[in-house]
Amino acid sequence: MKTLCVIPARGGSKGVPGKNIKPLNGKPLICYSIDVARKILNDTDICVSTDDDEIISVVESYGLKVHFKRPETLSDDKAGMNEVLMHALDYYKQQGLSYDNLILLQPTSPFRKEEQLRDILGMYNPNIDMVVSVAESHQSPYFTLFEETDEGFLKKSKDGYYQTRQQAPKVYYYNGSVYLINIESLKQKSIHSFNKIVKYCMTDVYSVDIDTPLDWAICETIIRQGYIII
Repeated sequence: MKTLCVIPARGGSKGVPGKNIKPLNGKPLICYSIDVARKILNDTDICVSTDDDEIISVVESYGLKVHFKRPETLSDDKAGMNEVLMHALDYYKQQGLSYDNLILLQPTSPFRKEEQLRDILGMYNPNIDMVVSVAESHQSPYFTLFEETDEGFLKKSKDGYYQTRQQAPKVYYYNGSVYLINIESLKQKSIHSFNKIVKYCMTDVYSVDIDTPLDWAICETIIRQGYIII
């Protein structure tokens, strides 16, 4: 099967300004995703989708050609990921290139290993919609997550009759690191509508997603303390 890697990187960032090219341990953040993608794919199958000239300059100075600039209509806060991915696929289709699946690597998740990507690729088959990286949640809708009723009172998000948290079903969250998507599924429905989804579990240290200055500081600490080797 032929795989395309898409690394989406908008220029605007409210939480951490310019985060996609901000140096993390001396290397622009987006380059962490480029590095791991290069361990499993050729540069011709790695696509950085961006609207930002500065990001293009950083990526190309890193040796990866950016073949197109994402239009403004797909670059604001309201732009959906489905549209961004289809835009990239349409570009390659116009070049006479087709792919079976697509691996989405968001620059805000810098900690991934080649082994993890290869494991995820090995889990894929054309009968599913997606393999997605997850982490086990420390919060549970059966015990620690609540919703507010119309009367203003809190109730557990999910009913259950479990005496201990250990007896309740495990719950997971998408950690934002890796999405391996069936392109035929993507053409038919949005990622949020997928129902044939297979999980790939990652530990907390590999599940940090940078959205705030605190997240950035956590990543710096992870590197400095040697929790992972970059």
